[in-house]
Amino acid sequence: MKITCDKTNVKLLGRSMLFGDELLLSLSGSGIEFEYEGCGLKLTLLGGEAATYPDNEANYARMAVYQNEERVADLQLSAGETSLRIAESSVPQRSVIRVMKLSECAMSLARIAPLEIGEGESVRPTPAKAHRIEFIGDSITCGYGVDDEDPLHPFQTATEDVTRAYAYKTARALDADFAMFSISGYGIISGYTGDPAVKMENQRIPDYYESMGFSYDHMPGIPAPSNLPWEFGAYAPDAIVVNLGTNDDSYCQDDEARQQEYATAYAAFLKVVRRHNPDAMIFCVLGLMGDRLYPWVCKAVAAYSKETGDQRIETVHLPEQDASVGYVSDYHPLESAHEKAAAVLIPAIREVMNW
Repeated sequence: MKITCDKTNVKLLGRSMLFGDELLLSLSGSGIEFEYEGCGLKLTLLGGEAATYPDNEANYARMAVYQNEERVADLQLSAGETSLRIAESSVPQRSVIRVMKLSECAMSLARIAPLEIGEGESVRPTPAKAHRIEFIGDSITCGYGVDDEDPLHPFQTATEDVTRAYAYKTARALDADFAMFSISGYGIISGYTGDPAVKMENQRIPDYYESMGFSYDHMPGIPAPSNLPWEFGAYAPDAIVVNLGTNDDSYCQDDEARQQEYATAYAAFLKVVRRHNPDAMIFCVLGLMGDRLYPWVCKAVAAYSKETGDQRIETVHLPEQDASVGYVSDYHPLESAHEKAAAVLIPAIREVMNW
């Protein structure tokens, strides 16, 4: 018996979208969670065109499968279709299964085909958590390189794991459902640039926030994620965490005019976030990979609140990673640095939200 992964059968994690009977996943942390009762089910995952290119292993979608909170599969979708047997037993048993995309949208897409279960077996959504959080960010939120503790190594999806990053850790500690909108290298006015004279205007989160994201990967017969509008009513967060500015800083440097441009654009983006999330508390954070723009985050929030009268917004300064302890690939934060950031963010959210 085949079970389509829609909201009547499974809990949808993050932004996902059905095309026919297959569920498209783009962003980090997107996936499904469900209660299964039976003797074993068949899970089929499909990669995008990135999985068909030779010598492109650095960009295959990375997926994880959990059974009762234990990671039982961790794989890259290196072929067009990959099938797994999950929760096998000699007698029927009840399990909570979670299938989640560990890598980000920019380099890799994935689909989940209908689940295949036996006669008399069942699948149903896990209950919704009492709280819901959305995280808007960049490579830090994605868990860039967290599995590779060599700062000289470049990006690859095999070493990216959203579950080891501060955002996922924060949501889990608060027992909240989560959604991520994060793309490595992206910012508010500019993506990361190695030359401050070059502004990366094609790498801005506000340009894609109202969609399923941005990807260089493609799925046969499916529009690009950036051309798929997101229905915000599908997931209404109680709290939103915005962590953007690390990549902008590579362009802004100490140029006050550029920093002001960042703050002005940040305030404008907050209006977009608020329009789509009228009831959410917004937390604007920065600092894990440097805090030079944090005062400008505070100025952006103050200007936004003064103009709109919106007081449901806070700023939180995250602790900067410690160079003496080390880095992961491309000088990104170790998991221990993510844990320190989460240790600051968790109580800040808990106090404001009364969770």
